[in-house]
Amino acid sequence: MIALLIRDMRLAMRAGGGFGLGLAFFLIVVTLVPFGVGPDAEILARIAPGILWVGALLACLLSLDRIFQLDFEDGSLDLLATSPIPLEGIVAIKALAHWLVTGLPLTLAAPFFGALMHLEGSGFSWMFVTLLLGTPALSMIGAFGAALTVGLKRGGLLMSLLVLPLYIPSLIFGAEAATRGMAGFNANAPLLMMAGITAGSIALLPFAAASALRVNLR
Repeated sequence: MIALLIRDMRLAMRAGGGFGLGLAFFLIVVTLVPFGVGPDAEILARIAPGILWVGALLACLLSLDRIFQLDFEDGSLDLLATSPIPLEGIVAIKALAHWLVTGLPLTLAAPFFGALMHLEGSGFSWMFVTLLLGTPALSMIGAFGAALTVGLKRGGLLMSLLVLPLYIPSLIFGAEAATRGMAGFNANAPLLMMAGITAGSIALLPFAAASALRVNLR
């Protein structure tokens, strides 16, 4: 399983879906917002958590279609499906590889990009904590969407339409937790909700994604 994880990370980097593309898109989103909203530092600081979360969410979408598509095209997915490793474990490993290549770099970069939004004080740590807690769910939900659309022509657009509604709870609770924390209020409730979403996604979606893959491979 470790070999599969390393292989998927290498493939993600070679296929152009690595952290560089996601970070570049994330930076573009954060850079464009002040041009549209205006240079008012107070307004930018107030909307920074939501904008950073939206940017990270959209950046995650860029490489979701590659989670299974490359293996499907070269026949590796059929071999993996008949390997001794359960298909649910393969899904979890691929989601982990996507998070390590995309979600983790976005989490680490978000506090620094937050400076462009005039984020100050505890905002840096709150953005890091909320994204660290929430981005694994984005990768796992994305793996489920990729499993549903694997093998479809132009499946990337359909996958985005399927996945985006499932991302909304993580976006709401992640941005709310960061906003409450920055304002000095108790953020335990949104943090626990986001942790529950992440835990539930990791526990349930590998089985759903594996079932979708079995149907698409028949």
